[in-house]
Amino acid sequence: MKRSFVNETLLKGDEFIRSFGHILPPFAYWTPGEMKSRQADIQGILDARLGWDITDYGDGDFDKMGLFLFTTRNGRQSDLEAGGGMCYAEKIMISRHDQISPMHRHVVKAEDIINRGGATLAIQMYESAPDGTLDETLAVTVACDGITKTQKAGETLMLAPGESVTLMPGNWHKFWGEGGDVLIGEVSTVNDDETDNIFHPPLDRFSGIEEDEDPVHLLVSDYRAWFGA
Repeated sequence: MKRSFVNETLLKGDEFIRSFGHILPPFAYWTPGEMKSRQADIQGILDARLGWDITDYGDGDFDKMGLFLFTTRNGRQSDLEAGGGMCYAEKIMISRHDQISPMHRHVVKAEDIINRGGATLAIQMYESAPDGTLDETLAVTVACDGITKTQKAGETLMLAPGESVTLMPGNWHKFWGEGGDVLIGEVSTVNDDETDNIFHPPLDRFSGIEEDEDPVHLLVSDYRAWFGA
């Protein structure tokens, strides 16, 4: 993706989020220069990978396959391993009309996926075979706002605004906006996007950036280059 496209997508995404009364934290609006000048104070942001995340999964066609994310909080892996402490994470996301977030599962993370507003959120789901691969025969049982629901393998769950589904590690899923763009909330256990996303078929979680202009705001995938973090 070109940086100019990323910049435009960030600004439009923020407008969409604000249209539902959801305001991002102050650090979301810091320039790269401001983040550099405050580097001594923001190690928690860098370590937790809080911030903007725009991906086309290496496909090159964001409208066809992609996702807009902002991580607002993320716990510590050490706390999760110890069984107590900051073991949670939260994201806000945008799935555009018919824009696919491709089939994947998590090894560690359990998550609530919540339709926060807009159109219908469509989620296609499968179960895992014993070896972790996608099983095209097993029924999928999930909780939707605390109510157990069982679907056939590959069936699509439709979530209206206000509705949610709880996905456990091993639940294969892909999702998109059905009939329009959707604002999505995610509440989960500690999030590690670098190691805890298994895609079917395999693909890249983060996108390469062509630097055709300066970044308005940094992506979490920029932190290593800018801060060595």
